[in-house]
Amino acid sequence: MQKLFLSFLFVCSFLSAEALRTLYPPIEPYRTGYLPVDPIHTLYFEESGNPEGKPILFLHGGPGIGTFPYHRTFFDPAHYRIILFDQRGCGKSLPFSELENNTTWDLVEDIEKLRNHLQVENWVVFGGSWGSTLALSYAIKHPENVNGLILRGIFLCRPKEIQWYYQFGAHHIFPDQWEHYISPIPLEERNDFVQAFYKRLTSSDPQERKIAAKSWSGWEGATSKLLFDAANFASYTADDSADAIARIECHYFIHNTFFETDNWIIENIDAIRHIHCVIVQGRYDICCPMESAWELHRAWPEAKLEIIPDAGHAASEPGILDALIRATDAFQSEPEKKHNAKGDQEGNGQQDDRLGINKLGH
Repeated sequence: MQKLFLSFLFVCSFLSAEALRTLYPPIEPYRTGYLPVDPIHTLYFEESGNPEGKPILFLHGGPGIGTFPYHRTFFDPAHYRIILFDQRGCGKSLPFSELENNTTWDLVEDIEKLRNHLQVENWVVFGGSWGSTLALSYAIKHPENVNGLILRGIFLCRPKEIQWYYQFGAHHIFPDQWEHYISPIPLEERNDFVQAFYKRLTSSDPQERKIAAKSWSGWEGATSKLLFDAANFASYTADDSADAIARIECHYFIHNTFFETDNWIIENIDAIRHIHCVIVQGRYDICCPMESAWELHRAWPEAKLEIIPDAGHAASEPGILDALIRATDAFQSEPEKKHNAKGDQEGNGQQDDRLGINKLGH
């Protein structure tokens, strides 16, 4: 009888647990196009969902990874006007894997050019990993055009973060994958892996460049999820993908992501303190350790931080995905913000506790 009762309690507990949210069904864009942004670069962009809906901009990771069709499905297509674009040098943007005129500030201004081209007054910006870096940088430079931020896997691109992942730190967790990563670099150059890889990724020897690219990108593909995912690894190490990811990432990192200071985002956080923001962070994120999300949240307690206890870095991990979909759904009911002459936002004066405003939201 006792076993039967315990079984009954287990079943009741299972049935009462709220199911994790997943992606919306696949959709096709209703508009695609190319936008020239300077004499060298032309960006691919697309729109899907509701043409009259609330604009939301998806910023992909890397830099250099590009967008994929499933990126459209983080958002309710009945409510959102979903906007994706491939950043300079990757995806369908042209020229492919190009480093010239490819900086953080070029990308920030590309976002503004796209916003004006699409006649968007303001939008919610959604970005993970490098996408979070770019979203924060854009919002700091253009806060009047950002209606909200949904961020995942916080990457502030500080030297200590690059050092942890590419030089000393993450190798303690993945020593087996680390051996593959460092294999193209001779012993005498291993005191600075970013510099050593940059030398090879910008080489005129196509074979040397290919080997370096696969090692660099394979390291990211092997460590970006809590559990190894062969399909994810394969997508990172495909020849074209690996080349753009490795070259563009290394180009940014060797130039300190083109930031003026090592802690530029946190130093300028006051510019966006008024913007509603949700941060989703996997506890066991190796690529972008939780320390960065925590330090951002300490500097910006108005933003909600949701820590996923059984996840790594990838947006596709169940707990992270659930939190992201809940966030995009919650932002549907956020009132549109208008800016006064001082650049302050005017709304209905109400706070939305679901978004963690004025709460730690752990």
